[in-house]
Order: sequence, then structure tokens, then C-alpha cells
Amino acid sequence: MQFGIFTVGDVTPDPATGRAPTEHERIRSMVTLALKAEEVGLDVFATGEHHNPPFVPSSPTTLLGYVAARTRRLVLSTSTTLITTNDPVKIAEDYSMLQHLADGRVDLMLGRGNTPPVYPWFGQDISQGIPLTVENYGLLHKLWRDEAVDWKGHFRTPLEGFTATPRPLDGVPPFVWHGSIRSPEIAEQAAYYGDGFFHNNIFWPPEHTRRMVARYRERYAHYGHGAPEQAIVGLGGQVFMRRRSQDAVREFRPYFDNAPVYGHGPSLEEYTAQTPLTVGSPQQVVERTLGFREVAGDYQRQLFLMDHAGLPLKTVLEQLDMLGEEVVPVLRAEFAALRPAGVPETAPPHPATLRPGPGPGPGPDAG
Repeated sequence: MQFGIFTVGDVTPDPATGRAPTEHERIRSMVTLALKAEEVGLDVFATGEHHNPPFVPSSPTTLLGYVAARTRRLVLSTSTTLITTNDPVKIAEDYSMLQHLADGRVDLMLGRGNTPPVYPWFGQDISQGIPLTVENYGLLHKLWRDEAVDWKGHFRTPLEGFTATPRPLDGVPPFVWHGSIRSPEIAEQAAYYGDGFFHNNIFWPPEHTRRMVARYRERYAHYGHGAPEQAIVGLGGQVFMRRRSQDAVREFRPYFDNAPVYGHGPSLEEYTAQTPLTVGSPQQVVERTLGFREVAGDYQRQLFLMDHAGLPLKTVLEQLDMLGEEVVPVLRAEFAALRPAGVPETAPPHPATLRPGPGPGPGPDAG
């Protein structure tokens, strides 16, 4: 099973000081977190894609390309690549290029995003979100597999004999996760292609997650890709830890209350009771995360949001130390012991990552 972190790249004032980081500071902190993730033994670093304040990660492949040059084994991913407002041709070329630079350590999560104004900014209509997703991914899937593409759709100009360059590394496209919180159509799309389904269950109660994942598994089997339990599932969530749970709650409360994603709504206690948000000791995080198996079955990837809501970089780095030293080793062992034979441990790795050799090394200023 893979464990990692994802960032939404929000620029949020620290409620303890009132100061917000500059955009430069926030971008550099995301790089620091990626390097720390590899240092503490995590498997994946993923970044979101946003084109509006208070978020900064508008160019995921630029960030991930820089991180690729400074890491050796970390899988580089996205926690949303906007399939609705990005041109599929550009996605195909950008992520193939990143794949080559990272020697195959690349996959991506496609999604529609959660910012309605982004559609007209990029010349699209939000009411066409699902049809855009279906058509654009159909083209992207084809661009990565066919040398010369003849194609005609509703939302972009036709293609005649078009070849996306560079071609995917060794002819193997990046693995794709289809990310969704609430749309069964996206679970259906993931199942149709035999791709992964990532349910970012950070906002939703367990029963909703159970229904979405069960639908994906059922349809994955329907399309002949394997048994339902062989479908590739990922989950997201947020944790905040201190040695004593009461200290974690006390320290995290002002950050939760002012968070741009879920602040100013239900209380911290209500939210932790109804969603996967876990605020407490490392042992509580272990127990809560192991409980996700009862909801989603045996799954392949768990990503944690660690740096949201204005938390200071020093605090987030402390969180990653606890995650890497006290939480993930236990989760690896427990999930492995529970996983039945024949159920994939991870999403399919790119063949290039299985070759012997040191791979790309960190740059001269890494440390």
C-alpha cells in the first residue's frame, strides 16, 4: 500500500500570528514538504491545481518537475489535474514530459475541481462539466496510446493525424486516478477504463464513501477488468497529531475554525465525528485509518492533507516526522497482514521504476 501527502497550496494567514506567507514562501514550503516526505519514508507527494487566490499551485508539472530532480524514489502525482478546463493535448504532452524527467515516477489524478469561476476563465461552461470530463478523457486516453490520432468531438477542434510528443516513457502512459467526492459518473468512468478511483473523503461521512467505492468496484468488474476487490482505490483525509490528543485538539482548533476549505461551519468535534478528519495522538490516527478498510475494502493508496489552513511549516514538518516514524510503519504492517492474496498492494508501477540503478538524484542544494 502507498502512503503519501497531498497539498492544496492555500495561502492562509496563521491565526496565531495573523501573518500569511508570501506566494514565494508558500511555493518553497511545498517543495520542502515533498523532500521531507521522501526523507521520512512516504511513497507519494501530490499537488492540487488551482487558478485562483488563495491558492498557488497553478502549474503542477512545473512544481513536480523540480521535485523530480531532487528526489530518488518518491511517486509524483496530482491531487487534481483539471480535465475539464485543460486541453487534453496539453495534458498528454506535459505529463509525458514529466514522466521522462522523473524516470516513470509519475501518475495523475483527474478531476473537475471545486471552483466554478475557473470554467469561464478557460472558455468553458460549468453546466457541461460531466460531458467535458467524459470527452476530454476519451481523447487523452487515445493520445497516449495512438501514434496518429484522428478525432472529432464537441468541445475542441478536430485532430487529423496528430501525434502528441513526447510519447509516454517506454510506451506506457502514466497511471490515471479519477478523483471525485460526489459524482457517480466519475466512478463509472474510472471503472470503464480500468483506471484507479480516488475518493477524497475529507468532506463526507463513511456511508457516502462506501456507496461511491462500491459502485466503482461493481462497475470495474462489470467491464471485465477483474474482480471487484481487485479495483484500484485511493482515499484522502486530513490528520493533526500531538503526543496527547487534548493537546492536538487545542492546538489545531483555531486553524480548523479559520480554514478556507471547511472553516466557519460545523465545529471541530462535529466534523471529526462525521468525516475522516482525525485530530489526536498518532495511535488514534492509526486506529482511525485502519477503520477506512471497513468502508472501502482493501485499498491501494492513502494520502493525507497536512499543510492546510495556515499551519506553520515547522509544525507541518513535525507532523511529517510523526507520520513517517510512528504512523505509516504500523499502517503498512497492519494493512499488509489484512490484505487477501490476489488483491493489488499498489496501483501498477511504471516499468521504468522497477529497473535496477540509483535513478535521478537530488540537486546540489538538496538537504
